[in-house]
Amino acid sequence: MATTKPIKERIKGLKEQYDSLRSGKESLLRMIDEAEIPESVYNSNAIENSTLTLKETEKILLEMEVARKVSTREVYEAKNLARVVEYIRKKSQEKEIDKETILLLHRMLIGTIDDSIAGRFRKQGEYVRVGNHVAPAPEHVERMIDVAISEYLSDLDEYFVDKIAKFHLDFETIHPFCDGNGRIGRTLVCYQLERLGFPPIIIRDKEKHIYYSAFPEYRQKKNAKIMERVIDLALMESLHKRITYLKGETIISLTEYRKKFNVPITASAFTNSARRQNIPAFRERGVWKIGEGFKFKN
Repeated sequence: MATTKPIKERIKGLKEQYDSLRSGKESLLRMIDEAEIPESVYNSNAIENSTLTLKETEKILLEMEVARKVSTREVYEAKNLARVVEYIRKKSQEKEIDKETILLLHRMLIGTIDDSIAGRFRKQGEYVRVGNHVAPAPEHVERMIDVAISEYLSDLDEYFVDKIAKFHLDFETIHPFCDGNGRIGRTLVCYQLERLGFPPIIIRDKEKHIYYSAFPEYRQKKNAKIMERVIDLALMESLHKRITYLKGETIISLTEYRKKFNVPITASAFTNSARRQNIPAFRERGVWKIGEGFKFKN
């Protein structure tokens, strides 16, 4: 099942608004992207069971001391992933996704953590399992990655979110590396979006149960709708955030908005509207926010 027509229309409208507002405000967008890096890094690492909090991640990226003793590995995981996120923002416009870029990103991510596996696919004897999923044998990895890239680049008729969702599902099913597959896979989603002129997205740790459920659904039924929905919602949220900033609106929390404008629905219902992106809300450091200029209609 592909992204529905109403969602496509909403994303199209947001993209047009985003493009019309962004001219001459590249420095603002760059600041938003840079401010978002710790949140992006924290969430992607947390999905992989890192123990770092968002505040600790922020301190590590600012070269500040963390109160508790954290492992050297987790420090490098945060710093390396931040480098990858920054790199793809600059490089995504230069060329389409290819095998060499994927290997380079992996080298940047895993280098200094485990140089013996950094920047290369799994080789003979290196098998991986994720939950109940045993990834394909290493001798098939490179061919399968070639096929996934070829399918992504050659299907010109499929909706871009659906293509990206399928590529991500295929990539994680192949699990081409000994370590770092999830984090590389999620940065590739952002690479693909940014290459198409969209802002990066954050797949959040708090919603990883939904994200994780997309993989068995695809592997068992070839149904990509859960991942399509994950990316659709994250993309609309990212666009809403940047549009609100580009408009120069005063930004307040959803809780403040509801009280200030006497929103006639419960707090949970209002938050659910935000999660479904039925209102132009977005999260910063885990807090739902919205522009004061939004006119709520029940």
